[in-house]
Amino acid sequence: MRKLFYLVPVLVFAFTVITGVAAQQTWVGKISDSMCGAKHMSGEHGGKKMSDRDCTLACIDKGAKYVFVKGGKVFQISNQDFADLKEHAGHTVRLTGDLGADKKSITVSKIVMPGKGKSKKA
Repeated sequence: MRKLFYLVPVLVFAFTVITGVAAQQTWVGKISDSMCGAKHMSGEHGGKKMSDRDCTLACIDKGAKYVFVKGGKVFQISNQDFADLKEHAGHTVRLTGDLGADKKSITVSKIVMPGKGKSKKA
């Protein structure tokens, strides 16, 4: 019985590693766009000064993709059709999802504004 007690966690760990099942992670950062990335330049859109939100939405309309920026590092968002991306464009958010094997992309499962208890799921 004692052997079984020690064997079960080892088997669960091995299964997790073999199947590539990753636990979801949560980060705080900003929803941006692939054209601007970590920095929105003033005057980028015909010399008009825009908020980060307006800039992100304008770039998305021009064909850019949503990205997540944390500490200056830009992560691609795999599921561009996630409903809350447009709502939170340009905002600092708490994002939950799965980090891709490439460590450069995230599949989003939840986005909330920091300090807010309300969340939206896919």
